[in-house]
Formats: sequence, C-alpha cells, structure tokens
Amino acid sequence: MSEELPPVPEPLPAPVIDAHTHMDACGATDAADVTAMVDRAERAGVAGVVTVADDLAAARWAVDAASWDPRVRAAVAIHPTRTTDFGAHEQQAIEQLSRVDEVVAVGETGLDYYWDFAPPHAQREAFRWHIDLAKRVGKPLMIHDRDAHEDVLRILEEEGPPADVVFHCFSGDADIARRCVEAGYVLSFAGTVTFRNARQLHAAARLVPREQILVETDAPYLTPHPYRGRPNEPYCVAYTVRGLAELREEPVAELAAATTATARRIFGAGEWAGATARSGSAPGERRAP
Repeated sequence: MSEELPPVPEPLPAPVIDAHTHMDACGATDAADVTAMVDRAERAGVAGVVTVADDLAAARWAVDAASWDPRVRAAVAIHPTRTTDFGAHEQQAIEQLSRVDEVVAVGETGLDYYWDFAPPHAQREAFRWHIDLAKRVGKPLMIHDRDAHEDVLRILEEEGPPADVVFHCFSGDADIARRCVEAGYVLSFAGTVTFRNARQLHAAARLVPREQILVETDAPYLTPHPYRGRPNEPYCVAYTVRGLAELREEPVAELAAATTATARRIFGAGEWAGATARSGSAPGERRAP
C-alpha cells in the first residue's frame, strides 16, 4: 500500500463541498496545516469542507480549525464506538460546542455494529441524546450507520428526526436508500461509491434524487478509485464526484452544482465556502469549551 497522496486532479467544472472529513486525522495540527490542506482542495474545485469530530478532543480541535480558515466548518459529537463512558461531562461539553456559530451539524453520531468497541445499548442511548440535541440547537444531524440500518431508521422514527438528517458515507442498498429518500433524508457518498465491487451501493446511488445527495471524503479513509488504499484528503472528493457522475450518467458540472446547492441548504454553505480571506486567528486563540 502506497503512503503517497494521490495527485491533485484538474479542477471540477463547478465547486463542491466536502461534506465530511477528518482534517486532524489527515495530519493537520495547526492553522498553517489547515490552510495548506484547503488550498490543495480549492485547486481541485473544492470550495469548503466540514471537518468532523469523533471524540471530545477532536470536537474542540474541529471548532478551532473552523476559526482558522473561513473555508472550514465543523461538526461535533461523540462517535458511537466511543460511547461506553458517554456521560454528563461529555454531554455538557458537546452541547456547548454545538452552539458555536462555526459548527454546522451535530455529528457524527449513530450506531456501529461492525466494531465491538461500545455496547449497543450505550450507542443507542447516546444516539437518542444527539438526536434531541440537534433538534434543540436547530442544526442538521450527521449519522454514522455501519451494519445498523434498521436500528438507525427505527430510532429516528421513534425520536422524531430533526429538520435535516445526513447519512454520512451512505453504505446501504437500494431498499435502504429508497426508505431514506422517502423520509426526506440526505445521503452523502464517499469514495466507496467508486469502488468497482460495490454493486449494491452503485444501485443505491443511481436512484437518489440529485437534491438529496452530498459528496464527501471521510478522509483520511476510503480514498476513491483509482487510488484506493492510499491516503485521502479533501481534494480527493473531486475523484468521487466524477465517479458518481459517471455511475449516474450525469454531467459532472450538473451533479457538482446540485450537491453544492444541497450543502448550502443543509449547512448554510453559501455563507462560508469558497471565501478567500483568512481569519488570521492563531491556533488555540479562541478555543471553545
């Protein structure tokens, strides 16, 4: 497996938003790293990114990163695999962070039955709490769903979803996609949709209406074809957009524009993505609680 990053591709014919990435896990530590990473992304036609937390330290870092560069926004939550000890301290801190202006979603939260890192009952209780938080703060819910489709859909129905729900790195088949679409949820496709053997995911991606699609990297993971297995960064979402457009037999420019319009609607991306000015904040200058 090569440790070399894929080449930065030619810019897309219309700008897109990387709706889910982990810039800290990609190696960014400070404002200079964040700016360099989004500069590379901008060269490929990526106008903005949402950097996503999976624990409390990552949530604080994500909020800082969103203050360092105007093309970056954050999502905060405790990942389902880290919910064994999810208690009052974590809840209070995540709620405070979720109210910061630069935070555009509560996530990633949900259920993960693939890894045995947290008991299912703890994951389900944490998921219900995050659903309630998203409704209270009026922000989209960003869902992690791995091998747990039925329970995720059931809990959303039982709790009543917030106005906007995003299934990050959608991994279901056509039936799950159809049920999500009918419920009004947005499906975000990562590099997995370009994998040659992902036939069920291909079928799902073909049936989702344009206005319910987002694109993402989930970097540093899930690098799209033809660079599968190599490190991933936000600029690589351009490969996914082109692969998804080919799969759906749509013009790249039209699909890119549609996903950006959805990002604007869900995340308010029109207010921040593609800005060229730098915030000038230093690392840690306005660390959130």
